[in-house]
Amino acid sequence: THCRRLEMEIATALGCFVGFAFGGLVFVAYKLGLLYQLFHKVSPFGSPRHGGESVAEVLRAHGVKFVFTLVGGHISPILVACEKLGIRIVDTRHEATAVFAADAVARLSGPVFIEFPIDTLYPFHLVSKEFGVKNPPKGIMGKVVTWYLHNHLKNLFAGAWETRDVSPLPVHIPQATDNQVQKCIELVSRAKKPVILLGSQATLPPTPTDDIRAALESLGIPCFLGGMSRGMLGRNSPLHIRQNRSDALKEADLVLLAGTVCDFRLSYGRVLNRRSRIIAVNRDKTQLLKNSDMFWKPTVAIQGDAGSFLLRLSKGLKGHTCPEDWPQCLKAGDVTKEKADEKTDRHLNPLSVLHRVDELMADDSIIVADGGDFVGSAAYIMRPRGPLRWLDPGAFGTLGVGGGFALGAKLCRPESEVWIIYGDGSLGYSVAEFDTFTRHKTPVIALVGNDACWSQIAREQVPILGSNVACGLAFTDYHIVADGYGGKGTLIGREDEDKLDGIIKEAQKETRQGRATLLNVLIGKTNFRDGSISV
Repeated sequence: THCRRLEMEIATALGCFVGFAFGGLVFVAYKLGLLYQLFHKVSPFGSPRHGGESVAEVLRAHGVKFVFTLVGGHISPILVACEKLGIRIVDTRHEATAVFAADAVARLSGPVFIEFPIDTLYPFHLVSKEFGVKNPPKGIMGKVVTWYLHNHLKNLFAGAWETRDVSPLPVHIPQATDNQVQKCIELVSRAKKPVILLGSQATLPPTPTDDIRAALESLGIPCFLGGMSRGMLGRNSPLHIRQNRSDALKEADLVLLAGTVCDFRLSYGRVLNRRSRIIAVNRDKTQLLKNSDMFWKPTVAIQGDAGSFLLRLSKGLKGHTCPEDWPQCLKAGDVTKEKADEKTDRHLNPLSVLHRVDELMADDSIIVADGGDFVGSAAYIMRPRGPLRWLDPGAFGTLGVGGGFALGAKLCRPESEVWIIYGDGSLGYSVAEFDTFTRHKTPVIALVGNDACWSQIAREQVPILGSNVACGLAFTDYHIVADGYGGKGTLIGREDEDKLDGIIKEAQKETRQGRATLLNVLIGKTNFRDGSISV
């Protein structure tokens, strides 16, 4: 009996040991991909197929029409495969321009960023050569290293060409609750001096921008429009207030932040009246409550889509409208014409130039903003004709977006007149893209405010520190640079003031005929933006 019991214990122990050993082996085989390889075929050694084909198939399934690039061997398989599937490859002269162009397309259509390890893109036999160890260690260690690399290679390609679902995944968009909307309806209905601050986020899908515009007009509340929402109310809306925002916010008894963030542009919330009721709506919780623990407090904070919220708010307030005298009072402060009539010490008044362009640009125009001082003035003066017709770099004022934004916009809206408003400083980042505009037949118009200076910086640096070091540029012949890249450049000075309308119309004609144009406008100094920051 004792021997039999001992035999059973030994058998049990051996069984457990074998079980654990087998389980361990299965786990190791799983981690090394050996089990996956049993059920999924590895690409034959001589197969020409590569990962770029899979990428192209997914991009096509998602409706991607353009791929922007500065060519490189690490992405060549993607470019070649995309071209074969009919996706247009647009190569630029600077890699940053490719990113900015994709950014513009994303703003005008669903943003995407994709990154790939290079060993997933090329054919099996080429990657295999790169994986090979030329002088592997001798002995058992060398064999282990060689086997491990070869096994990793097989894992990369196992099942690579099997049929998969490449359709777009659903996107979750947060929405306001019914109770939140009802509370906001009650707050707005009692307000005498409400104001809406509309941000870029309000233009995002799924709510059509025309529906948002109708909702805003139904509410009758004066609006300050920022970023991509510029143009939401058209060119001459009595509800669109362009200036004296700080004064309006001090007087308002209710402020609706619809996709607008309390960052430095709103002095971190300090410009908001502490007695005002504040409704904040934002898809992102962090942005929704930014700086709310320091300088402001929302009465109602809603993590949700701003566009659809405005529609529901308008529906709940049907028949109610803001007192007319309030928007009329704010609109009366929108005056810049008198500054445009002033003569500068030399060259042209930049405000006058911007007013002329604004009057003459086509109704379907898209405005791309790339610069500081000159662009800051343009933000006050130029009136986008509709929603999604103003593209700027956003809160941090990234310089150099002009060429890429204009390229993407012209490809998305080939029938539209695309204007780039450049400072002479920012132009230096992407003037080479006139070559890209020429090669890819994307004629745009560049308006360059050339004052030979980084003026926005100089406005603060000189009075505070007493020096303009590093702020000075030259009155460079940028129009000749555009000519050299195949475009049409024109120099405009004070002697051309009476001919300005004709020059602008000629530039428009050139672009309609397929040629990118650059207007190099020599401008003088004004005090219009003294004390201002970039917008």
